Formats: sequence, C-alpha cells, structure tokens
Amino acid sequence: MRELLLAVGADEDGLPAAAFLKRHGFSRRIISSLKFSGGITRGDEILRGVDIVHSGENVRVVLEDSGGAEPNSSVKAGIAFEDEDVVVFEKPPEVPVHQSFGHRNDTLANLFAALYPERPFRAINRLDKNTTGLCVCAKNRLAASMLSGNVSKVYYAVIDGDISEPGEIDAPIARVSDSIILREVRGISEGGQPAVTRYEPIIRKNGRTLLKIRLLTGRTHQIRVHFSYIGYPLCGDSMYGGNCSDISRQALHCGGVEFIGCLSGEKIRLESPLPEDMKALLK
Repeated sequence: MRELLLAVGADEDGLPAAAFLKRHGFSRRIISSLKFSGGITRGDEILRGVDIVHSGENVRVVLEDSGGAEPNSSVKAGIAFEDEDVVVFEKPPEVPVHQSFGHRNDTLANLFAALYPERPFRAINRLDKNTTGLCVCAKNRLAASMLSGNVSKVYYAVIDGDISEPGEIDAPIARVSDSIILREVRGISEGGQPAVTRYEPIIRKNGRTLLKIRLLTGRTHQIRVHFSYIGYPLCGDSMYGGNCSDISRQALHCGGVEFIGCLSGEKIRLESPLPEDMKALLK
C-alpha cells in the first residue's frame, strides 16, 4: 500500500477532486479505481471525483496493489536507485525481466516479489534476457502511469566492423510471420511499424565499434534488427547473424536512464558501466 498526502495549492482552489488528481499525474483509470475503493479522502470524508477541493486542504490517497510472481530473493541483480515509488535494477545477463515458459522463478519479477511483497511487478523499460543494464520498475500504479513513455534511455552496443560517423536507421519492423520471437525489417504497407534508431561511434578498435544508441521508437529487438539490417549485427547476437566467437550473448547494454521523480519533480539520471565481457571485445 502507498499512502500520499497531497496539499491543495492556491492555483488549485475550486477544482473538482478528479481534476486536482489529474494535475498530480493520476490517470483517469487510477482515479476511477480510487473512487470505487474509497481511496480518496479529506479528513474523515470520502471524496468523489466531482467534489470541490480548496486551498490549504490535504487530500489523502491510498493506492492498494496485490502481488504477482513467486518471491525469489536469490536472483542476482543489483539496485542502482530506489525511492518509495521506483526501483532501478542493474540487470545481469541470463536474467529475464518477465516470467515465461522455462523461466518461472529466475526473473526480475521474482526478485521484485521478494523485495516488495504484495506489489505487482511493473517494468517500465524491458530488456531482453541477455541484454544487461538499467531496468526501471514502478512500485505502484501511479508511478507506472507517470513513468510510462517518460524514461529516456541510452544503450551501448559493440558491432563487428568500422562505423566512423553518426547516423540514423529509419526502417519499419514487423514480426517474422512464422515466428513468435524473430523480427525483421518490413515496409509499412506490409505490416511494419515505424522504427527509428540513432547512433554514434564511441570507440573503434580491433575491427569493432562501440556505439552509443538512442531509440526514437520502442520496437521489440529494434537495435538488434536494425544493425543486422545495415550489415553490422551485434557481436554475440546469434539470432540476427552476429559473430559469437568472443562473446556468448548479444553485446548490448542499457547504460543510462533519465526520468523525473514521481512526486519530487527532480530529474534522476543514472549510469551503468560497460560490462566486462563487452569491454573485452575492444581490448
């Protein structure tokens, strides 16, 4: 349970409770559920969405959640940042974010359940099982609503080949028709969804290039598909044609995230160092 006490400011005097909460980042869906649960109060009075709030009053909001995955505290993942609303994990390789067939008890969701009992797991940025780095997870519905689409991410990837200039890949992506997992570049008229990836070279060594990457869209396997499409698959990415001789996973790392604290309004910027197996590719 997360309890919030929100002070009504002078510029909010006379607003309906629903409009007041919307100003503080609550979605229509959350407000609706709070009305049914009696989770919005003023003193001893339960507030309806149409009730007027006044300057100087405090509105109390109680967010209730129920848990999901089976707890497992033995899952190995560090914590880069934490407050009452958000936890940011340092995800290692071989650890899936979500449960799936064959991965019921070894995911970040299981670790989250052990650390925060009775809270459902809400990953804001999803990483493939063998992609390492920062994974932002909300601790409640409000944080999930406020952070969704509002986390800026920086990725780092190592490719075989020499890329000397910054660039942009603008190529729609779609699921391969006979596969659940594989994606491919395919035109919009053939079912592809817009996908744009921007990159710049950071280190060029040993016939390889370390790239800094930002996504303008968020398609499944977007970075992996795009670089394979232009002839530079990620090192270790067997699924999309990468050279696996020196690394056993795709050389992809979420090395930076930035977001605004849900209630503090402060900018939170986190960085994660390049993992040793990716560094080794450039030595």
